[in-house]
Amino acid sequence: MQQDSWTATVVEHHRLRKDLAVVRLIGEPVPFRAGQYVDVTVPQHPRLPRRLSPALPPSLDGRFEFHVRTVPGGWVSRSIVEDTLPGDQWQISSPRGDLAVDVVGPSVVMVAGGTGLAPLRSIILNLTQVENPPQVYLFVGGRTAADLYASDMLWILTQELPWLTTVPVVEDVTDPGTGDEWYDRIVAEVGPVNFHEDDLLEGTLADVVAGHGPFTDHQVLVCGSPAMVQTTRDRLIATGTPADAILADPF
Repeated sequence: MQQDSWTATVVEHHRLRKDLAVVRLIGEPVPFRAGQYVDVTVPQHPRLPRRLSPALPPSLDGRFEFHVRTVPGGWVSRSIVEDTLPGDQWQISSPRGDLAVDVVGPSVVMVAGGTGLAPLRSIILNLTQVENPPQVYLFVGGRTAADLYASDMLWILTQELPWLTTVPVVEDVTDPGTGDEWYDRIVAEVGPVNFHEDDLLEGTLADVVAGHGPFTDHQVLVCGSPAMVQTTRDRLIATGTPADAILADPF
């Protein structure tokens, strides 16, 4: 009989911003593909499954990582960010989604808005197991530099992987962002591990990415909010990127 739901236990909960947390779990291996998303049910709201994308590729030891940001009026997302505790048991089901990379195909352009980075990171980590992965250009965006919540991890990956180029994009390079006690605490404890200010490109993610195109011989993956995905897709097509080259799962 085919299994359709799996159990995982929270082992770590890291609050990175007032509105964002990284949750790590260990449980039963789930047959998903790097880049896919799953339905997750948490004990605080057992009848309200939510769609989340694993930020790690599948593993035989059942390790999972999810990046969760609160959304306005989002009871479940707020509970995950604020109330998750080690030992909580999550139910995971229904792997699906179309984000994927052809490892023998052309170079890859990835566009990540906010926590839309999670499935793209899963794909990048999965590509480290490939002998000759395609070149990957990752555009990751936020309103301010402080919104680039995974910049330390991306900086390290970019130094270690010769086939990965990361392009951080912010809407205003001079805006330090609003005060956030969780971000300030991390900076105070471990210091910034980050891209230099000179590495930041200014503008909306859609405009900056489209300005580097057209991508006529690339695999293009876009992940973020539905509005961000639609805007980016429209700008890419308008500037000459073939529509059938773009894969997108609204996050």
